[in-house]
Amino acid sequence: MLTVKRMKQADRAYVMPRVKSFYQSDAVTHAVPEKILQRSFEQAVSDNPLIEGCMLYRDDKHAGYAYLTHMYATEAGSCVMIEELFIEPELRGQGLGHAFFDWLFSAYPDAARFRLEVTPENSRRVRKRCWHPG
Repeated sequence: MLTVKRMKQADRAYVMPRVKSFYQSDAVTHAVPEKILQRSFEQAVSDNPLIEGCMLYRDDKHAGYAYLTHMYATEAGSCVMIEELFIEPELRGQGLGHAFFDWLFSAYPDAARFRLEVTPENSRRVRKRCWHPG
């Protein structure tokens, strides 16, 4: 079972090594300076309404993290972008990604769109089906 909780400053020691791993994976096609990664974490645990850090747990153990950003599209309305989704390597392929999207859709029922960008190099990690609420 997946549990999602709000990221806190105390989560830094867990999150930052995984952020660095994420940015060295084939999910990202360009280098990002360390100061930007640190700034993103600080914003994700702040009261900034545009970015939200999420901690993922399975059976009360760390399973990963996610960064979400919130925006507005004039033709659609409220949108949620999945900026980063990291699941522990040993837990991948066990349905946690699917469970995260189920949580996301229920947590933001008024969102008109959800967006996740995937690099061509990372496309094998995305199933051939389209996730959608309901």
